Amino acid sequence: MDLTWHDEIDPALVREFLQAVAAVDGRPEVDPGGPLPREFRGGRHLVAATGDRLAGYAHVAADAFGRAAAELLVRPDERGRGLGTALVGEVTATHPGVRVWAHGDHPAAARIAARLGLAKVREMWQMRLEFGDPLPEPVWPDGIAVRAFAPGRDEDAVVAVNKRAFDWHPEQGALTAADVVATEAEPWFDPAGFFLAADAADRVVGFHWTKTHPDGTGEVYVVGVDPAAQGGGLGRALTLQGLHHLRERGVPAVILYVEADNAPAVKVYQRLGFTRSDADIQYAAIPPNGA
Repeated sequence: MDLTWHDEIDPALVREFLQAVAAVDGRPEVDPGGPLPREFRGGRHLVAATGDRLAGYAHVAADAFGRAAAELLVRPDERGRGLGTALVGEVTATHPGVRVWAHGDHPAAARIAARLGLAKVREMWQMRLEFGDPLPEPVWPDGIAVRAFAPGRDEDAVVAVNKRAFDWHPEQGALTAADVVATEAEPWFDPAGFFLAADAADRVVGFHWTKTHPDGTGEVYVVGVDPAAQGGGLGRALTLQGLHHLRERGVPAVILYVEADNAPAVKVYQRLGFTRSDADIQYAAIPPNGA
């Protein structure tokens, strides 16, 4: 099966493919009538197709640091025929140094990585909390008030805090006001579950953006705290504010994603009752000098 690169691709074609993958794997989450998920927009597209049906697909785009990163998927009924290896081989040959995501840390992905000489360079944990025991109440630092996000007013303030809080993060650090506005149009968006922490001058210093998935699972979507406001328990208070909101909505469980090596954040979440439930891995070729 031929592999071809495209600078543009029909979103409907990709959406149908992603929905077929999600029906078996449980992700990616795709809105049947909405835009493609953020990680599949722009960039370049590598396609393995039979007629107008995608059998395999890879999306390559630069992260916040200018490094190439790839999302790569094979249609469930096309797996086990070497297509995944072919896609990864083409992506890594065309984009030296690219980082390739394997969602779910699947053994098949690990075998492909070993076959092509790729190593783990990043691990992101999915953590999960099943609601049971009562949650602690949030304790806010002096002078901090919490309010709901106001569409059309707060986008720039959130992006400014996000940029300072996640200047180290390859994906989250690239968030723009246009990204926020685009997300406001998605079916799951609910400003009542998007909490902003503001100081006495109403300057936003932190936020907790929650999400409820179609299956009813809640998510700690993003918690961001301005570095100048860190160290006083604001992150924990914001997290608890969102958890109380999700529990009141009746969700049975909450997930979140966190870098495995972010020990302070992992510790906060573990103390709240979250446990590791899955992992996403990035693989890349390691230069001979290890740089």
